[in-house]
Amino acid sequence: MNAFGKEIPKEAVCIFNGELSKHEALDCIIDSICSLGVVQDTEVFRKALYAREAIRSTGFKGVAIPHVRIDEISEPTVGVGVSKAGIHFDSLDNDPVNIIVMFAMPSGSDKEYLSYLAQVMMALRSGGFCEKLLDCETPEEVVTVLSEHQ
Repeated sequence: MNAFGKEIPKEAVCIFNGELSKHEALDCIIDSICSLGVVQDTEVFRKALYAREAIRSTGFKGVAIPHVRIDEISEPTVGVGVSKAGIHFDSLDNDPVNIIVMFAMPSGSDKEYLSYLAQVMMALRSGGFCEKLLDCETPEEVVTVLSEHQ
């Protein structure tokens, strides 16, 4: 089973090299998820995600988990971003974010979302897992780390 409970295609993985802003990182993952054909309206998705982040940052202890549940998403989808340099994410603890796990979920998928979230949190807390993700240089390597995690 995949570390996050759902297969994540390499097209939904962004490797960030160098400095970039929170919105640049979010836009990259949003565009990656949209490329999979699961989003009916990219701008509604983008606005919903930005509005969620405006309420309170989802970043904490080096990880951000931005998420939305909206009608414009046809199936539960997860995107991943990895930044060795770290991203200023307006995190609750003011630490930079190195790993972003974005949930794009259909409306009414609360139970499924919570199940995936629990699996993501367990994986991220397991010893050495975050370090393995940070060592990845390509989306394919991220997919391999996710698929090999026990």
